[in-house]
Amino acid sequence: MVPLMSHSLFETRREFDLGNGKTGTYYSLPQLEAAGVAPVSTLPVSIRIVLESVLRNYDGARITENDVRTLANWQPNAERTEEIPFVVARVLLQDFTGVPLLVDLAAMRSAISRMGKNPNVVEPLVPVDLVIDHSVQIDYNGTERNLPTLDGGPADALTLNMKMEFERNRQRYEFLKWGMQAFETFKVVPPGIGICHQVNLEFLARGVIERDGVWLPDTLVGTDSHTTMINGLGVVAWGVGGIEAEAGMLGQPVYFLTPDVVGVNLVGSLREGVTATDLVLTITEMLRKAKVVGKFVEFHGEGAASLGVTDRATIANMAPEYGATMGFFGIDEKTCDYLLATGRPAELVDAFRNYYTAQGMFGIPAAGQCRYSTVLELDLATVGASVAGPKRPQDRIQLDALKAKFTDLLEQPVPANGFNVPKEKAAERYPVSDSYFGEIGNGDVVIAAITSCTNTSNPSVMLAAGIVAKKAVEHGLKVRPTVKTSLAPGSRAVTAYLEKTGLTPYLSKIGFNIAGYGCTTCIGNSGPLDAAVEDAIVKNDVVAASVLSGNRNFEARVHQSVKANFLMSPPLVVAFALAGRVDIDLTNEPLGKGANGEDVFLKDIWATTEEIGEAMGAAFDAETYRKLYSDFTADNPMWNEIPSVAGNVYEWDTASTYIQEPPFFTDFGLEAGTFSNIESGRALAIFGDSVTTDHISPAGNIKASSPAGLYLQANGVTPADFNSYGARRGNHEVMMRGTFANVRIKNLMVPGVEGGVTVHQPDGERMPIYDAAMKYAGEKTPLFIFAGQEYGTGSSRDWAAKGTALLGVKAVTAQSFERIHRSNLAGMGVLPLQFKEGTTAQTLGLDGTETFALNGLSGEVTPRMDVELVITRANGTTETVPLTLRLDTPVEIEYYKHGGILPFVLRQLVAKA
Repeated sequence: MVPLMSHSLFETRREFDLGNGKTGTYYSLPQLEAAGVAPVSTLPVSIRIVLESVLRNYDGARITENDVRTLANWQPNAERTEEIPFVVARVLLQDFTGVPLLVDLAAMRSAISRMGKNPNVVEPLVPVDLVIDHSVQIDYNGTERNLPTLDGGPADALTLNMKMEFERNRQRYEFLKWGMQAFETFKVVPPGIGICHQVNLEFLARGVIERDGVWLPDTLVGTDSHTTMINGLGVVAWGVGGIEAEAGMLGQPVYFLTPDVVGVNLVGSLREGVTATDLVLTITEMLRKAKVVGKFVEFHGEGAASLGVTDRATIANMAPEYGATMGFFGIDEKTCDYLLATGRPAELVDAFRNYYTAQGMFGIPAAGQCRYSTVLELDLATVGASVAGPKRPQDRIQLDALKAKFTDLLEQPVPANGFNVPKEKAAERYPVSDSYFGEIGNGDVVIAAITSCTNTSNPSVMLAAGIVAKKAVEHGLKVRPTVKTSLAPGSRAVTAYLEKTGLTPYLSKIGFNIAGYGCTTCIGNSGPLDAAVEDAIVKNDVVAASVLSGNRNFEARVHQSVKANFLMSPPLVVAFALAGRVDIDLTNEPLGKGANGEDVFLKDIWATTEEIGEAMGAAFDAETYRKLYSDFTADNPMWNEIPSVAGNVYEWDTASTYIQEPPFFTDFGLEAGTFSNIESGRALAIFGDSVTTDHISPAGNIKASSPAGLYLQANGVTPADFNSYGARRGNHEVMMRGTFANVRIKNLMVPGVEGGVTVHQPDGERMPIYDAAMKYAGEKTPLFIFAGQEYGTGSSRDWAAKGTALLGVKAVTAQSFERIHRSNLAGMGVLPLQFKEGTTAQTLGLDGTETFALNGLSGEVTPRMDVELVITRANGTTETVPLTLRLDTPVEIEYYKHGGILPFVLRQLVAKA
């Protein structure tokens, strides 16, 4: 563990009442104000919690008195140039990002071992929890006509999907078990337990932590964007890339620029029938328009205080979608109630309440109580039933406007976010070769998934889905065969309360059988469609739809053959599954015919607030939560059968196609490098706006004809055993071949073509981006990427930066970056650069035939300084363009000199070995 310094700067080391006649030691923020340092009591609560960490970890070296004073004197609208060294209490990982992180730790141990040093100096210094939640796929679901038998008897979708998961991922799970025994502070929550953010909310989070005799706030970073869900419990946390989390695990502070804090004053209350999902989609739309990227958002006011923790968590979860670093709610009695209701010890909850009372931070701030950079207001009574899509989570559509919107988008051109379907073909329907499925047409729902931490953590919407299913069954409604339905709860607690309320049989009867405990469809693990259905979609270029209670709906994310994807509440997922199409106005048109032949409308089956309230009591039984989280190995035979590999240094298997030693420490030396100009570079790709990490980082299925597919086949893996890119993140050979290989990515160097294709220069040959990158590497040509606005939005995938670096890209120039991806590029030794306002790749007329030089890096380099891009066109003319160097902090300058965070940290560890 990171040892705590025993200091009393400004006499802040104090005692508080723990309850039961006991006292605890803490670092007092009110004392900072009493000492005349700053008016701390009016700071945003989120800033105060970060300030406590800075104060507590003051050591005069890494963290100075000036760091404490600077943050304590945070001003709402100051120029943001100071960086905060934030030491977190713990780290949370999911398996897709956690496996490559463990691979890097193993590689660091191997590198130190080769140098004859003690490999055990590589050890997480803060507790690390990895939750295996990203690997389960919906191969089987409740509507399979002939589920195969298992061990001589009938099998259910959950068991079959877990069996497939363990068969596909055995090598990865053996590797994780090695990590559990090799590192003292590394814990694993096995498959079949839940989604990391819901497990964090229901179990891992403590609210306050006692360490070395000192009480401190529970804070963390996680290698998943939606780590922010825990902000709903008053825990300061956000998503970072794996490489940044790794540095934090190894004792480095997480450095970030002092943020603006946007206050959102919530007033009023939600109307009858409006769900927390409707609210969060409204907030996402509002805050994305308000441009809160890189800022803290803090919800306050009487409306915020009226919301329960699970509703707060739903809103906090979507912070990456509205672009904020966090979506934070303070701590109050409802927070304490939730901790007790989910099985946390009463003594801990008393300490939690008393600690935040002593710090002057107990209670959701009222309007005007805290100083914010700006304040926005939302009247909860104005929120209506909503969905979001078909390509971005911030594109909210009122439920009654969906039919007209979808019909319009069908005919709109692709640049206008449409699907470019000729008007005369919009209403055509096509037969499916298997007559069981009937016909299919544009707007038909082919995937309906209740999934994702955003909503499955919220009993109000999950119970509402069950009530809607119950009423649908009672009316005799059925789901069309072309709809693949699935229910993937975020934890086993959901199953418990659905069973306790008697709603499980109704969900199962219309196809929403439990198919797995994990992220599933929300991250692209939707599994295959029936071959006949997919063939009809692809052959006829049908704009089929998915409906899911998730948080992301970027192109090709849910399923590569499903073009229109809509986010919505779990009860609406059930409703659209029953309707079988999205080109419908559910507020006026019937869902279908009931058993008596009469039309059944949404209002006939919708769950009322009273009905949900009556069922809510079953959702919070402390003993159930304690039992479910007491033993992860009980009733988990597949996990128990995985052998545990011994040894402190991992023995790499060169034949493995899942786990390989990465090249990040090849020819590792003890000296850092220097900055230098870049000469004679070429463009590997030129992109437009909103290129996400889903586009950049390998995700989803691996095509047999892709460079990654060809590599796997060359190594004896048949296409049937490819698994997903996410499952193979521990093998850089697969991942670098899949970087920029998304089937929907559009490289403007190849107009009118979708997919990971580019043009090699100067010969003009068209080829996959990976092949071109390797050809350029052989020619020793440095590479550039150019892009538009919001480059790198989406999941905090470190492979979006790692793959970029391994392809030989030296610099990425964009109009704007999403926070995590920009940081990850810097952490991998790739220069993030930003166009000046009014300048774009299009205004410069870039087409990929140019050569590029980057000047201004040979002298002193400072954060956000100007550098020069020199463009030499094919006709020999040149143009010089100023760019902003987006290395934002002094520590990022140091990281770049060392070739990235990992070599920087490793050199420090070698010095200690």
